[in-house]
Amino acid sequence: MGTVTTKDGTSIFYKDWGPRDGQPIVFHHGWPLSADDWDNQMLFFLAHGYRVIAHDRRGHGRSTQTATGHEMDTYAADVAALTDALDLQGAFHIGHSTGGGEVTRYVARAKPGRVGKAVLVSAVPPIMVKSATNPGGLPIEAFDELRTALAANRSQFYIDVPTGPFYGFNRPGAKVSQGLIDNWWRQGMMGAANAHYECIKAFSETDFNEDLQKIDVPVLVAHGTDDQIVPYPDSAPLSAELLKHSTLKSYEGLPHGMLSTHPDVLNPDILAFLKA
Repeated sequence: MGTVTTKDGTSIFYKDWGPRDGQPIVFHHGWPLSADDWDNQMLFFLAHGYRVIAHDRRGHGRSTQTATGHEMDTYAADVAALTDALDLQGAFHIGHSTGGGEVTRYVARAKPGRVGKAVLVSAVPPIMVKSATNPGGLPIEAFDELRTALAANRSQFYIDVPTGPFYGFNRPGAKVSQGLIDNWWRQGMMGAANAHYECIKAFSETDFNEDLQKIDVPVLVAHGTDDQIVPYPDSAPLSAELLKHSTLKSYEGLPHGMLSTHPDVLNPDILAFLKA
């Protein structure tokens, strides 16, 4: 574990496990979580001989709680600072939710040779908010409600989200894990309220259409059809169409947080794609 200091003095916390000469995998977490959300995947791929790296986005987890930079361009620049510092070549980048947007923006701009493959899981691209050009998106009022709830009582909000739609625990017959709910709350409350508040705009209003079209490496797009956070019809299929080398894999009935609820399903599928 260590830190990288960016151009504006922000300290980005990261974990770096496994052989230094192993194939690197970089994990990008969702909102409002941290690198800890990848513990299951990091242990899984570590056991398969990979070098696994995960960072806390600025304002999240153990990274600096900055006043500025809570938008995708800066997030991607922070990732570039990390990959430059570690001199990662041909790395595989895996992003969940907001982290999928971060991966998309970074990979589209990465230096030649830095990226080998990418995986977008329950990811926010191409763009979430509804507009004339994205009629299937969610209305801006849905994101305004998130901001209102966060500002009013962040601690309670960070119980309600994982208890309900994030993991699909609000569905009839769902197998609820209190540990997942508590861990979501713990990670969220480690971060800064201002960073999380501003990140809502970053993940909902950033347009990734051009980024997706620029990416030349193979990309796996994985998404659950019962995703209540990033609805399937307006995300994964559209991203897969825009990518030059995409593999779309849909998971019937799985929720937004399927990496945590169904790692036994997702991990082997991601491994197979990375090995192919």
